[in-house]
Amino acid sequence: MPRLRPQALGVSRLEVREARGPLPTRVRWADASRARTKSCKISELDRHHKIVARQPAAQESARGRESGYPGGVSPTKRPDQRVAVVIPAKDEAERIATTVRACRSIPRVDLVIVVDDGSTDGTQDHARAAGAVTVRHSVSRGKASAMETGASVVGMRDYVDGPARLLLFVDADLGDSAASCAELVPPVVDGVADMSIAVPPKQTGAGGRGRVVRAARRAISLATGWLPVAPLSGQRCLSREAYEKAVPLADGWGVEVGLTIDVLVAGLAVIEVPCDITHRVTGNDRAGTMHRASQYKDVLRAITRRKLRRHRVQRSVFEKAAAAQDHFFAYRAVPLPPASDDDVESDEKPHDANGSPAAASEAADG
Repeated sequence: MPRLRPQALGVSRLEVREARGPLPTRVRWADASRARTKSCKISELDRHHKIVARQPAAQESARGRESGYPGGVSPTKRPDQRVAVVIPAKDEAERIATTVRACRSIPRVDLVIVVDDGSTDGTQDHARAAGAVTVRHSVSRGKASAMETGASVVGMRDYVDGPARLLLFVDADLGDSAASCAELVPPVVDGVADMSIAVPPKQTGAGGRGRVVRAARRAISLATGWLPVAPLSGQRCLSREAYEKAVPLADGWGVEVGLTIDVLVAGLAVIEVPCDITHRVTGNDRAGTMHRASQYKDVLRAITRRKLRRHRVQRSVFEKAAAAQDHFFAYRAVPLPPASDDDVESDEKPHDANGSPAAASEAADG
């Protein structure tokens, strides 16, 4: 009997994925309170983007301490956290509606902002019809400017008496695969890192020779000691604190490199997470070559500006973390200061039912 495709039955890939449940290759990050004894780690990613092993908890905890995290976990935990999706878009009328609907299905997302960067094909109308809040630039200002506009709109819509929303930046051409960006949220919510970056699978038919990727990876390594797998990935989830450390963002296509360097130099932590996302492939035709040339120019500009300002971490500071780094572990270039003895002693003292130290209660009884 021939196998029917879901599309033949009028069912989208997103609906099929939701019906089947989570993919077996996804990482379920342990809650921060349990991460001292149990946490998730991908030890290796093969060419087909499959998780092949998990790291033992004891080894991961030791590695986390070496990188500046007690138990491999950041001290910042955000259990009751909302997320806002920001989608910069230009002439994406064909895919923007599907992308918006996929983003709205991500847990914790209660706001989707689409910034129309001077489109001429009705991108704004399609995004609004799909349920997004839309903002439009009358003329194209570039990706970085669109991201800043979206983050500003999110800030204006944050609750006064609640925590600021996490910012989840998503490219407009992902379509149904944008739902996989849900994997970027748990590491930031659980305090594993301050910014998570998606690592997409390798797509067939993509052009270029990797020159821009190598330049970006080398610049990040020289400035912070970190060697990312996907230095140019635009899918990122970060806290408001991490975002504020990076503004103003680097111009144009250099925004991802500048964002990574700025966040790490600020002493915050980043992590890469495999996500099953698919982009529109850029080929080796004239348009693809021009796009990569523009991307290369913007990346070099972002790198040069940070070199001239000596915006980097000293090698002696990140040397230990760089030597202990591994893919898909949280990386912090500037180690956290060690906990003081007073804090350790106060944590170890027994407490009574009222929350006060037992010794103080005994003294009061005496």
